[in-house]
Amino acid sequence: MKNKLLIIVPVVMIAALILVIVGLKKKARAPVFSEEKKESQLSLSALLSQAKDFEATGNLLQAKSMYQKLVSEFPNSQEVVSWQKKSEDMNIKLLFSPTITPNSLLYEIKPGDTLSKIAKEFKTTTDLIKKSNNMSGDVILPGRKIKVWSAPFSILADKSQNTLMLKCDEQVFKTYIVSTGKNNSSPLGTFKIVNKIENPTWFKAGTVVPPESPENILGTRWMGFDLAGYGIHGTTEPQFLGQQVTQGCIRMANPDVEELYIIVPVGTEVTIVD
Repeated sequence: MKNKLLIIVPVVMIAALILVIVGLKKKARAPVFSEEKKESQLSLSALLSQAKDFEATGNLLQAKSMYQKLVSEFPNSQEVVSWQKKSEDMNIKLLFSPTITPNSLLYEIKPGDTLSKIAKEFKTTTDLIKKSNNMSGDVILPGRKIKVWSAPFSILADKSQNTLMLKCDEQVFKTYIVSTGKNNSSPLGTFKIVNKIENPTWFKAGTVVPPESPENILGTRWMGFDLAGYGIHGTTEPQFLGQQVTQGCIRMANPDVEELYIIVPVGTEVTIVD
């Protein structure tokens, strides 16, 4: 019996010692985890503060960079959607400003140039050239240097999410809430914009609905696909945005479709997915 006790007592003591050591290791690790979390929070606060400072002083390129960094480094934050929206807002502000960005260039106007000729050469729009250079008319003078966007845009519409993403070089440039076809009727596939019309007339079942009519569901802009009868347009019913309610077209809020109309030229690819 004594021999058994002599064996059991050391075993129990060793087990107890192991438990103590494990407990000490856990306690030793706890402050490290807490310190890492604390440093992470400080980094987040510092980045956010920098982003806001750059934005307030009009340094949009740096502000955009900071918001993108926040999205990249803190993807699980509750604020990530807000930061992404801020970054996209910066994209549009920079696009519509004279600031030269990685996807634009400074072009010197040559004798014989016209806005439409320059737009065609760089696959952009005359509206965007005028908007980004604060031009009120179409008259241009040789020797003047203007900002021209030089990277292609594309559009991705998601029927299940009722969103439209404007993309540039495969990166999301701006996201819009839209309405798509009821009963999932918007066509799937890749199409091209073949015509653009300001204040379109709606030809509805043999009747003509003029642009100024409150019954003209097309809103203020139309961008037609190479699939007859389908396109992207505005709306007189913004309360239904985010729902599947159309006859198959993609509806946008009028301010949004007017913005998109300035940016994308005829020939832009539009892909619609489930």
